[in-house]
Amino acid sequence: MIKLNTFALAVAALALVVGCSAPKEESASGEPKPSEAAPFKVALLTPGPVSDAGWSAMAYRGLKAIEADTGAQVNNQEAGGTQIKDAMRSYARQGYKLVFGHGFEYNEPAIEVAKDFPDTVFVSSSGGQTADNVGAFRFYLEQGFYLAGVMAAKMSKSGVVGMVGGDDVPSIRSTFKAFRAGAIDTNPAIQVKEVFTNSGQDIAKAKQATEKLIEEGADFVIHQANAAAQGVFDACAEKNVYAFGANADQNDNPSGRVIASAVILAEPAFVALAKKVKEGGYKGGIELMGMDIGAIDFVVNPAMKTVIPPDVLTLVAEIQAQIKDGRRTVPKDEF
Repeated sequence: MIKLNTFALAVAALALVVGCSAPKEESASGEPKPSEAAPFKVALLTPGPVSDAGWSAMAYRGLKAIEADTGAQVNNQEAGGTQIKDAMRSYARQGYKLVFGHGFEYNEPAIEVAKDFPDTVFVSSSGGQTADNVGAFRFYLEQGFYLAGVMAAKMSKSGVVGMVGGDDVPSIRSTFKAFRAGAIDTNPAIQVKEVFTNSGQDIAKAKQATEKLIEEGADFVIHQANAAAQGVFDACAEKNVYAFGANADQNDNPSGRVIASAVILAEPAFVALAKKVKEGGYKGGIELMGMDIGAIDFVVNPAMKTVIPPDVLTLVAEIQAQIKDGRRTVPKDEF
């Protein structure tokens, strides 16, 4: 039997260990580099389906713009009420660096959840509470609603215009305040009626609410009803009155009754936010996004221009220009 020297065995074992260990890649500074960087992950929470052709769909386009522009790994889900905080926590635990809640109702839950996840940024569409890693976009949609009020009051033959809201939240109340202001500034004698269904998803309720307004004389109706907006459009089509789109450009709705839309252009704002978070430069705060930076627009339906008197188109264009350059300030609530 051949006996190996103990020292020789030890040397051989050491050589084997060294040979099997992968060398660590170093950066220019001499520090080890990770073999693969963790992906940048962004999540979106919406109050309704992203197929609603309105509020939630607009945010989903923003999310997809983030994916295309930054290469982020993205995910989205519908979450409301008691689901919100659980959804936020779940995404944060999975390493999502940005969780966007599309609505006023996501601001307060974000403040609570963010304390446990300092490495995740939580941003809501509207809301007044902030922290180091919590902020809000305040889309100045009131500007578009004001112009809709101007057009409605200028064109109304009945002297009555209406507003249909889904969920009764401060952000929706504020846009209705602006619509009312635009209408009354244009025609002090105009009657502006409103109704809330307390559901942004129930199409039947939205239709019934619209029918009630039309029975009371409304010949122009604007909505803040999310997916339930189709009920507003259907009622307007059946009763031959005009509707306004909201949040997204809904001028091509099959009802054929949308005369113009108050629009949020979310993509640039969403991408700018994501880049700031990705680069580590985000600090919680509230950002007001309006017509001056192209985040809000009022889009007249090209197919309807023949039914809109030229003086109305001129007036709307003049006021829109005043809003853009700061000569006219549209009222909004603070919340």
